[in-house]
Amino acid sequence: MNVKQNGATATNGAGVANGNGAHDAGTVIDCRIENLYYGKFHALRSTHIPIAKGTITAFIGPSGCGKSTALRCLNRMNDLVRGFRFEGHVRFRGRDIYHPRVDPVAVRRSIGMVFQQPNPFAMSIYRNVSFGLRLNGVRSEVDERVERALRGAALWDEVKDKLKASGLSLSGGQQQRLCIARAIATEPEVLLMDEPCSALDPIATRKIEELMLELKQRFTIAIVTHNLQQAKRVADRTGFLYVDTSNGGRTGYLVEYGPTQQIFEAPRERHTQEYIRGEFS
Repeated sequence: MNVKQNGATATNGAGVANGNGAHDAGTVIDCRIENLYYGKFHALRSTHIPIAKGTITAFIGPSGCGKSTALRCLNRMNDLVRGFRFEGHVRFRGRDIYHPRVDPVAVRRSIGMVFQQPNPFAMSIYRNVSFGLRLNGVRSEVDERVERALRGAALWDEVKDKLKASGLSLSGGQQQRLCIARAIATEPEVLLMDEPCSALDPIATRKIEELMLELKQRFTIAIVTHNLQQAKRVADRTGFLYVDTSNGGRTGYLVEYGPTQQIFEAPRERHTQEYIRGEFS
Protein backbone atom coordinates (compact mmCIF):
# COMPACT_ATOMS: atom_id res chain seq x y z
CA MET A 1 0.00 0.00 0.00
CA ASN A 2 1.75 3.14 -1.18
CA VAL A 3 1.04 6.45 0.51
CA LYS A 4 2.40 9.79 -0.61
CA GLN A 5 4.10 11.77 2.11
CA ASN A 6 5.28 15.29 1.28
CA GLY A 7 5.46 14.44 -2.39
CA ALA A 8 7.36 11.18 -1.85
CA THR A 9 6.18 7.63 -1.45
CA ALA A 10 7.13 5.78 1.72
CA THR A 11 6.64 2.05 1.96
CA ASN A 12 8.02 -0.78 4.05
CA GLY A 13 8.99 -4.26 2.93
CA ALA A 14 5.43 -5.51 3.18
CA GLY A 15 4.29 -2.82 0.76
CA VAL A 16 2.60 -0.86 3.54
CA ALA A 17 3.30 2.77 4.26
CA ASN A 18 5.05 3.44 7.54
CA GLY A 19 3.32 5.77 9.96
CA ASN A 20 4.91 8.18 12.39
CA GLY A 21 3.25 6.67 15.48
CA ALA A 22 4.91 3.93 17.47
CA HIS A 23 3.32 0.50 17.48
CA ASP A 24 3.97 -2.96 18.83
CA ALA A 25 6.07 -4.85 16.29
CA GLY A 26 4.01 -7.98 16.98
CA THR A 27 0.69 -6.26 16.27
CA VAL A 28 -0.23 -6.34 12.60
CA ILE A 29 -3.56 -4.55 12.98
CA ASP A 30 -4.70 -2.31 15.83
CA CYS A 31 -8.43 -1.70 15.42
CA ARG A 32 -10.15 0.86 17.64
CA ILE A 33 -13.77 1.58 16.74
CA GLU A 34 -15.07 4.48 18.82
CA ASN A 35 -18.30 4.75 16.82
CA LEU A 36 -19.49 3.36 13.50
CA TYR A 37 -22.66 4.45 11.73
CA TYR A 38 -24.67 3.47 8.67
CA GLY A 39 -26.60 6.66 8.15
CA LYS A 40 -28.38 7.28 11.47
CA PHE A 41 -27.96 3.67 12.62
CA HIS A 42 -25.32 3.40 15.34
CA ALA A 43 -23.91 -0.04 14.48
CA LEU A 44 -20.82 -0.29 16.70
CA ARG A 45 -19.10 1.46 19.58
CA SER A 46 -16.29 0.94 22.09
CA THR A 47 -14.51 -1.88 20.29
CA HIS A 48 -10.72 -2.26 20.48
CA ILE A 49 -9.10 -5.36 19.00
CA PRO A 50 -5.34 -5.65 18.42
CA ILE A 51 -4.45 -8.53 16.08
CA ALA A 52 -1.07 -10.20 16.45
CA LYS A 53 1.04 -11.50 13.58
CA GLY A 54 0.72 -15.20 12.77
CA THR A 55 -2.43 -15.75 14.82
CA ILE A 56 -6.09 -16.52 14.24
CA THR A 57 -8.49 -14.08 15.90
CA ALA A 58 -12.19 -14.98 16.13
CA PHE A 59 -15.12 -12.59 16.53
CA ILE A 60 -18.11 -14.25 18.23
CA GLY A 61 -21.43 -13.00 19.56
CA PRO A 62 -25.19 -12.99 18.90
CA SER A 63 -26.69 -11.98 15.58
CA GLY A 64 -26.70 -8.24 15.01
CA CYS A 65 -23.83 -7.47 17.40
CA GLY A 66 -21.58 -6.13 14.63
CA LYS A 67 -19.10 -8.99 14.16
CA SER A 68 -19.04 -8.77 10.36
CA THR A 69 -19.12 -4.98 10.49
CA ALA A 70 -16.02 -5.00 12.72
CA LEU A 71 -14.27 -7.48 10.41
CA ARG A 72 -15.04 -5.40 7.32
CA CYS A 73 -13.51 -2.36 9.01
CA LEU A 74 -10.15 -4.08 8.79
CA ASN A 75 -9.90 -3.67 5.01
CA ARG A 76 -12.39 -0.85 4.45
CA MET A 77 -15.10 -3.00 2.89
CA ASN A 78 -17.66 -0.93 4.79
CA ASP A 79 -16.70 2.02 2.60
CA LEU A 80 -18.92 0.45 -0.05
CA VAL A 81 -22.04 0.79 2.14
CA ARG A 82 -24.09 3.97 1.71
CA GLY A 83 -24.04 6.23 4.76
CA PHE A 84 -21.00 4.57 6.37
CA ARG A 85 -19.23 6.79 8.91
CA PHE A 86 -16.31 5.75 11.09
CA GLU A 87 -14.77 7.25 14.21
CA GLY A 88 -11.57 5.66 15.45
CA HIS A 89 -8.60 4.12 13.70
CA VAL A 90 -7.41 0.88 12.12
CA ARG A 91 -3.62 0.85 12.10
CA PHE A 92 -2.01 -1.67 9.79
CA ARG A 93 1.70 -1.86 10.45
CA GLY A 94 1.42 1.45 12.29
CA ARG A 95 -0.38 3.36 9.54
CA ASP A 96 -4.05 4.29 9.83
CA ILE A 97 -5.77 2.78 6.80
CA TYR A 98 -8.51 5.43 7.14
CA HIS A 99 -6.03 8.24 6.53
CA PRO A 100 -7.34 10.28 3.56
CA ARG A 101 -4.19 9.58 1.54
CA VAL A 102 -4.54 5.82 1.82
CA ASP A 103 -6.08 4.06 -1.18
CA PRO A 104 -8.67 1.48 0.03
CA VAL A 105 -7.99 -0.67 -3.04
CA ALA A 106 -4.35 -0.87 -2.01
CA VAL A 107 -5.44 -1.80 1.52
CA ARG A 108 -7.37 -4.78 0.13
CA ARG A 109 -4.28 -6.03 -1.70
CA SER A 110 -2.56 -6.41 1.68
CA ILE A 111 -5.66 -7.50 3.61
CA GLY A 112 -7.61 -10.08 1.61
CA MET A 113 -11.10 -11.38 2.29
CA VAL A 114 -13.10 -14.60 1.96
CA PHE A 115 -16.87 -14.22 2.19
CA GLN A 116 -19.63 -16.26 3.81
CA GLN A 117 -20.98 -17.79 0.60
CA PRO A 118 -18.47 -19.33 -1.82
CA ASN A 119 -18.38 -16.93 -4.76
CA PRO A 120 -16.18 -18.31 -7.54
CA PHE A 121 -16.31 -16.41 -10.81
CA ALA A 122 -18.04 -17.99 -13.81
CA MET A 123 -14.71 -18.86 -15.39
CA SER A 124 -12.14 -21.62 -15.23
CA ILE A 125 -10.48 -22.74 -12.01
CA TYR A 126 -7.17 -21.42 -13.36
CA ARG A 127 -8.62 -18.01 -14.26
CA ASN A 128 -10.35 -17.73 -10.89
CA VAL A 129 -7.01 -17.98 -9.12
CA SER A 130 -5.04 -15.89 -11.61
CA PHE A 131 -7.68 -13.13 -11.78
CA GLY A 132 -6.26 -11.07 -8.92
CA LEU A 133 -2.70 -11.55 -10.15
CA ARG A 134 -3.52 -10.18 -13.58
CA LEU A 135 -5.61 -7.38 -12.07
CA ASN A 136 -2.52 -6.35 -10.10
CA GLY A 137 -0.31 -6.44 -13.18
CA VAL A 138 1.46 -9.72 -12.45
CA ARG A 139 2.61 -11.24 -15.73
CA SER A 140 5.53 -13.48 -14.75
CA GLU A 141 5.40 -16.90 -13.12
CA VAL A 142 1.60 -16.88 -13.16
CA ASP A 143 1.38 -20.67 -13.57
CA GLU A 144 3.68 -21.21 -10.60
CA ARG A 145 1.75 -18.76 -8.42
CA VAL A 146 -1.59 -20.35 -9.34
CA GLU A 147 -0.25 -23.76 -8.37
CA ARG A 148 1.24 -22.40 -5.15
CA ALA A 149 -2.10 -20.80 -4.20
CA LEU A 150 -4.06 -23.97 -4.96
CA ARG A 151 -1.58 -26.01 -2.93
CA GLY A 152 -1.86 -23.46 -0.13
CA ALA A 153 -5.64 -23.91 -0.20
CA ALA A 154 -5.25 -27.72 -0.13
CA LEU A 155 -7.01 -27.96 -3.49
CA TRP A 156 -4.24 -28.67 -6.01
CA ASP A 157 -4.43 -32.48 -5.93
CA GLU A 158 -8.18 -32.34 -6.53
CA VAL A 159 -8.13 -29.94 -9.50
CA LYS A 160 -4.67 -30.16 -11.11
CA ASP A 161 -6.04 -32.18 -14.03
CA LYS A 162 -9.06 -29.95 -14.65
CA LEU A 163 -7.79 -26.39 -14.36
CA LYS A 164 -9.79 -25.43 -17.46
CA ALA A 165 -13.07 -26.59 -15.88
CA SER A 166 -15.44 -23.98 -14.49
CA GLY A 167 -14.99 -23.04 -10.86
CA LEU A 168 -18.75 -23.41 -10.56
CA SER A 169 -18.43 -27.16 -11.27
CA LEU A 170 -16.77 -27.76 -7.89
CA SER A 171 -18.53 -28.81 -4.69
CA GLY A 172 -19.39 -26.17 -2.08
CA GLY A 173 -16.36 -26.96 0.06
CA GLN A 174 -14.07 -26.97 -2.98
CA GLN A 175 -15.53 -23.66 -4.14
CA GLN A 176 -14.74 -22.09 -0.77
CA ARG A 177 -11.18 -23.40 -0.95
CA LEU A 178 -10.97 -22.02 -4.49
CA CYS A 179 -12.00 -18.62 -3.12
CA ILE A 180 -9.30 -18.94 -0.46
CA ALA A 181 -6.77 -19.79 -3.19
CA ARG A 182 -7.90 -16.72 -5.13
CA ALA A 183 -7.47 -14.57 -2.01
CA ILE A 184 -3.98 -15.84 -1.14
CA ALA A 185 -2.65 -15.86 -4.72
CA THR A 186 -1.74 -12.18 -4.40
CA GLU A 187 0.02 -12.99 -1.11
CA PRO A 188 -1.73 -10.59 1.27
CA GLU A 189 -0.36 -10.26 4.77
CA VAL A 190 -3.75 -10.64 6.45
CA LEU A 191 -6.70 -12.84 5.50
CA LEU A 192 -10.22 -12.00 6.71
CA MET A 193 -12.85 -14.76 6.71
CA ASP A 194 -16.51 -13.88 7.27
CA GLU A 195 -18.40 -17.03 8.34
CA PRO A 196 -16.36 -19.13 5.86
CA CYS A 197 -18.02 -22.42 6.86
CA SER A 198 -21.65 -21.39 7.38
CA ALA A 199 -22.76 -22.81 4.02
CA LEU A 200 -20.70 -26.01 4.26
CA ASP A 201 -21.34 -29.51 5.59
CA PRO A 202 -19.38 -30.83 8.61
CA ILE A 203 -16.76 -32.62 6.48
CA ALA A 204 -16.05 -29.54 4.35
CA THR A 205 -16.06 -27.40 7.50
CA ARG A 206 -13.38 -29.58 9.06
CA LYS A 207 -11.22 -29.25 5.95
CA ILE A 208 -11.51 -25.45 6.06
CA GLU A 209 -10.60 -25.43 9.76
CA GLU A 210 -7.55 -27.60 9.12
CA LEU A 211 -6.64 -25.28 6.27
CA MET A 212 -6.90 -22.21 8.51
CA LEU A 213 -4.45 -23.76 10.96
CA GLU A 214 -2.01 -24.39 8.10
CA LEU A 215 -2.47 -20.92 6.61
CA LYS A 216 -1.65 -19.12 9.85
CA GLN A 217 1.95 -20.20 9.30
CA ARG A 218 1.99 -17.75 6.38
CA PHE A 219 -0.85 -15.30 7.05
CA THR A 220 -2.47 -13.50 9.95
CA ILE A 221 -6.15 -14.50 10.02
CA ALA A 222 -9.30 -12.95 11.49
CA ILE A 223 -12.61 -14.80 11.29
CA VAL A 224 -16.25 -14.23 12.17
CA THR A 225 -18.10 -17.34 13.29
CA HIS A 226 -21.36 -18.27 14.98
CA ASN A 227 -19.88 -21.69 15.73
CA LEU A 228 -18.41 -21.46 19.22
CA GLN A 229 -16.70 -24.83 18.91
CA GLN A 230 -15.06 -23.66 15.71
CA ALA A 231 -13.66 -20.59 17.44
CA LYS A 232 -12.45 -22.80 20.28
CA ARG A 233 -10.75 -25.20 17.84
CA VAL A 234 -8.94 -22.72 15.60
CA ALA A 235 -8.58 -19.30 17.27
CA ASP A 236 -5.65 -18.09 19.35
CA ARG A 237 -7.58 -15.07 20.60
CA THR A 238 -11.31 -14.38 20.68
CA GLY A 239 -13.39 -11.24 20.95
CA PHE A 240 -16.97 -11.45 22.23
CA LEU A 241 -19.36 -8.75 21.02
CA TYR A 242 -22.79 -8.05 22.47
CA VAL A 243 -25.71 -5.72 21.69
CA ASP A 244 -26.61 -2.64 23.72
CA THR A 245 -30.36 -1.96 23.58
CA SER A 246 -30.51 0.46 26.52
CA ASN A 247 -31.33 3.48 24.37
CA GLY A 248 -33.93 1.78 22.24
CA GLY A 249 -31.49 0.96 19.45
CA ARG A 250 -29.18 -1.98 18.73
CA THR A 251 -25.54 -0.99 19.00
CA GLY A 252 -22.86 -3.64 19.08
CA TYR A 253 -19.81 -3.34 21.31
CA LEU A 254 -16.89 -5.45 22.48
CA VAL A 255 -17.50 -7.02 25.89
CA GLU A 256 -14.34 -9.08 26.28
CA TYR A 257 -11.22 -9.96 24.32
CA GLY A 258 -8.42 -12.31 25.23
CA PRO A 259 -6.80 -15.73 24.74
CA THR A 260 -9.39 -18.18 23.46
CA GLN A 261 -8.83 -20.63 26.31
CA GLN A 262 -9.51 -17.90 28.86
CA ILE A 263 -12.61 -16.63 27.04
CA PHE A 264 -14.13 -20.11 26.95
CA GLU A 265 -12.95 -21.51 30.27
CA ALA A 266 -12.75 -18.46 32.52
CA PRO A 267 -14.68 -15.54 31.00
CA ARG A 268 -14.55 -12.44 33.19
CA GLU A 269 -17.72 -10.69 32.06
CA ARG A 270 -21.26 -11.84 32.86
CA HIS A 271 -22.51 -11.49 29.28
CA THR A 272 -19.61 -13.60 28.03
CA GLN A 273 -20.25 -16.24 30.68
CA GLU A 274 -23.92 -16.50 29.75
CA TYR A 275 -23.20 -16.69 26.02
CA ILE A 276 -20.50 -19.35 26.36
CA ARG A 277 -22.75 -21.43 28.65
CA GLY A 278 -25.72 -21.17 26.31
CA GLU A 279 -27.71 -19.16 28.83
CA PHE A 280 -27.93 -16.14 26.55
CA SER A 281 -31.44 -14.96 25.75
